[in-house]
Amino acid sequence: ARKYVENVEFSAMDATRSDPKFLYQVYAAAIKAGATVINIPDTVGYALPDEFAELVKGVMENVPGIENVLVSVHCHNDLGLAVANSLAAARVGARQIECAVNGLGERAGNASLEEVVMIINTRKDYVDLTTGVNTREIYQTSRLVSMLTGYNVQPNKAIVGDNAFAHESGIHQDGVLKHRVTYEIMHPEDVGLVESEIYLGKHSGRHALKAKLEEMGFYLDDKGLERAFIRFKELAGKKKEITVKDLEAIALDEIRTLEELFQLEYMQSSSGTGAIPIAAVKLSREGKSYEATATGDGQVDAVCKAIAKATKVKAKLVSYQVQAITKGLDAMGDVTIKLDIDGHEVVGRGVSPDIIEASARAYINAINRGIQKGLLEKKKLARKAKAGTRGKASSRKAGS
Repeated sequence: ARKYVENVEFSAMDATRSDPKFLYQVYAAAIKAGATVINIPDTVGYALPDEFAELVKGVMENVPGIENVLVSVHCHNDLGLAVANSLAAARVGARQIECAVNGLGERAGNASLEEVVMIINTRKDYVDLTTGVNTREIYQTSRLVSMLTGYNVQPNKAIVGDNAFAHESGIHQDGVLKHRVTYEIMHPEDVGLVESEIYLGKHSGRHALKAKLEEMGFYLDDKGLERAFIRFKELAGKKKEITVKDLEAIALDEIRTLEELFQLEYMQSSSGTGAIPIAAVKLSREGKSYEATATGDGQVDAVCKAIAKATKVKAKLVSYQVQAITKGLDAMGDVTIKLDIDGHEVVGRGVSPDIIEASARAYINAINRGIQKGLLEKKKLARKAKAGTRGKASSRKAGS
């Protein structure tokens, strides 16, 4: 492999449950063959911090040539110890920690990047290391990854959860107001979380919205800003207070809006006791309008069926999730929809103070992602090819 690339990483599967002496031999052979990074994985999240540190230390003391390579660790979180194990390894000499934003990964996930980084930054007295990570980008990165993957960040998630810097207890609130370090070991700004709650009102203009969004780390193009401004004004007409979470939701929704694909122009739905839920939608794509109406088991079902009818996309609903972004009866709703399009899963998200509209936006976003991935185009090509084959067969039959 070294003939083709400069860096080669060798990882020994299930190292924590392997015979140490055999492991040393395998790593030595890998180094001799040209490996530049030796990775020690806790593949099934089985190790405890002390024993994982001993394993890493053993590798560093017993593998010939180990001083010439970078020692890496890759910890899974099956027992909730991925971060603790990673840091234990770093303290005894590992210099690469493989981790993931929001702790994403198979099963219970991998070591959480934001937790590893902020522990190293906050506890330099214990972990005398640096990372080079711009911590002020952590919060927005977390939200972006959540938006793209469809995995919501749990409210009590360390560092990036909504409650990470919230203080409900009266004595805690009083202590924070008087002296922040009493109950806060780091500041929200350290991870890029804007503290101010109320930002703009219904009289705010485009320039004010743009300035605030950029202050929060969102940079929209002219079209995106115009769409965001229209939605901001609509929201400002419905809510007394526009919060950071509201602005963040609108910005992220615009970021995931795919140009030249289906966009929601209009929707209306109705239902009632004893009445059949019905919905009408109008979508646009590349200057063309697509309209449809449909009935369903509820307003969400009806509007999704109407969208499917308008776009002519057949998809199976795999999962549907909704959560409130802000507090109160006028809270913004965040809907996540996962669709199965011809055996491929795609995730869409949408936000709005109206849950039905948020659901419509999420469904359209999922379809757009299917188009972006080429899934629907492939189906069209397959249908055309199949139709062409049938046509040739019919011609041959007629000729004979």
